[in-house]
Amino acid sequence: MSQGPLNWGIIGAARIATAQVIPALQQGEKHQVLAIASRDRERAESVARSLSIPRSYGSYDELLADPDVDAIYNPLPNHLHVPWSIMALEAGKHVLCEKPIAMDANEARSLLGVQQRTGKVVCEAFMVRSHPQWLKARELVGAGRIGDLSLITGHFSYSRRNPDDVRNRVEYGGGVLLDIGCYPITMSRWLFDAEPTRVMAMIDRDPDMGVDRLTSALVEFPGGRQLAFTCAGHLALHQAMQLYGSKGRIQLEIPFNPAHDRPARMFVDDGRDLCGSGVETIEFPVVNQFLLQADRFADAIRGIGDVPVRLEDSVANMAVIDAVFRSAKSGRAEVV
Repeated sequence: MSQGPLNWGIIGAARIATAQVIPALQQGEKHQVLAIASRDRERAESVARSLSIPRSYGSYDELLADPDVDAIYNPLPNHLHVPWSIMALEAGKHVLCEKPIAMDANEARSLLGVQQRTGKVVCEAFMVRSHPQWLKARELVGAGRIGDLSLITGHFSYSRRNPDDVRNRVEYGGGVLLDIGCYPITMSRWLFDAEPTRVMAMIDRDPDMGVDRLTSALVEFPGGRQLAFTCAGHLALHQAMQLYGSKGRIQLEIPFNPAHDRPARMFVDDGRDLCGSGVETIEFPVVNQFLLQADRFADAIRGIGDVPVRLEDSVANMAVIDAVFRSAKSGRAEVV
């Protein structure tokens, strides 16, 4: 490819694409959103007009056949992540795929061989891995600011019960664990710089739709370190992540979806009392984490640095999710 902007093709008109990723890409000098495809041609044309995208297609295959498209962003429902990512790779395109990368670890592994054979770049779209607040948190942990990191706690919830929402369709890979429980899992693996050994979990499923609507899990890492997290699809909107060390604690105010119009904040507590007198507040300038992610992706294609989440990392994350599902079904701890 040339050293000009990376030409993007978007397969599907999901809200995450039209409301977040496409506008972010259009802010960056390294990117051009060249084309969008939908199974509904009129839908593709309408979105293209509203977002000033030059080309639109009535099928994903047409977009993959466009020789000017360098990279694909895949925000399709979960069960279509791997099939269409493979087709994009086979068509000679690089792939940024929404999380979760696959329905399970075995399916995720099927991408590895295709990536190796085609030589194209694949990245799972955990935009949080590129946000300065998380990079700072990892830096502070590595520098020993809170002592030895031994416990991470996380929570992510929203309330959506629309049966037509793909998040509520079992056959599409719906449910909160795949949708949002993947966040505390990937960030804890990244912060501990290790893979878990075993998982103990409980899942409550929606009685009408069958998807997991409340999941709680304990994830054990080497050395007795742990992640404890919950995720829910029928509770009030909330996000929380806290990192506990032997000498202090780090709390991210809005860990996963910080606002684009105000600074993100992190609280570092030295633990001297329960009243907060030892808390330092760190503010981060307003950034767009979707653009930061895309910039790193574009640089990696040009041989500069690496993607935020390598495919091997994605496979390992899916293996933990698989273990959570197995534990909830068996009622006992499961080895990852």
